[in-house]
Amino acid sequence: MKNDLLQIMVYDHRKISSVKEEFNTIFPYLKLEFFLKPNLPNSASSLKFLKYDSKTLGEFKEHDKEIEICIIPSMTVEKLNQKFHDTYGLGVLVYRKSGKVWLETTLTQDWTLEEQNKQGEELSN
Repeated sequence: MKNDLLQIMVYDHRKISSVKEEFNTIFPYLKLEFFLKPNLPNSASSLKFLKYDSKTLGEFKEHDKEIEICIIPSMTVEKLNQKFHDTYGLGVLVYRKSGKVWLETTLTQDWTLEEQNKQGEELSN
């Protein structure tokens, strides 16, 4: 994964579950979760805010403007979170695989998705 030809297009009519599945296909050592309230910087998430996977992203928008989000390997976790917050009012949290456990990436938000995935691969093999 050396370039940004790999991309995930996110738009209003996509179900959260399909975005999560495609994300995990491109980044097999990362996991994406959605929350009703965005995470505060450098803070742990609260699982009570986890949203239902069967909902579409558009169900959370407070405006009518259709905006697409393009997720690419060079995007940082922080930028990904900001885009989902600005577009849908949702928080996202990226988890990185480390052996058999999933770790929140709250302390490495400035890393790209590609860097996070590579680190997850190294820690899991």
